[in-house]
Amino acid sequence: MASLEVRVVRSAKRRKTISATLEQGVLVVRLPARLSRAQEQYWVERMRARFQRREEPASGPETPLMRRAQSLNRRYFGGKLKFSIDWVTNQKQRWGSCTPESSRIRLSHELLKLPAYVIDYVIVHELAHLIEANHSPRFWALVKAYPQTDKAMGFLEGYHWARQGRELSTVELGHLIEVDEISVAVDG
Repeated sequence: MASLEVRVVRSAKRRKTISATLEQGVLVVRLPARLSRAQEQYWVERMRARFQRREEPASGPETPLMRRAQSLNRRYFGGKLKFSIDWVTNQKQRWGSCTPESSRIRLSHELLKLPAYVIDYVIVHELAHLIEANHSPRFWALVKAYPQTDKAMGFLEGYHWARQGRELSTVELGHLIEVDEISVAVDG
């Protein structure tokens, strides 16, 4: 990748962020216009190194992800859906996304840390959007064909809470647990 073509895009609007993307085989580095040439060179090399080290999961027609999605397509949608599916690293707020117009599904690489049944749920969820773009009752009927939907949704909700580091309030805990009797031991 050392011979990778690099294009630098300076922006007066950028103040702090520096980013890089691979666009049609060209590493595009976006940075604030105020940086010196030495700083530019530093960041270009740093981004180039990051892309060299990156071990992004493979995507494309013959990848494990596509095979898995096609298997779920056959099982829950009769194999009738046509789509592309890729892992992405720039999706931080969503587990997955679907663009029905292009039949493109993108999954956050963060899913790779989670159990297989959760990944399968997200794939089924996004595949269902190819039939029903919104979250209507018809959409949920399609998704609920996957038997572990409720379990996966519960896992994702718990995972979301844990990632936020948020503790449950006493009131919220009261809704989650049933207390028959409270006893307090007092020493002394």
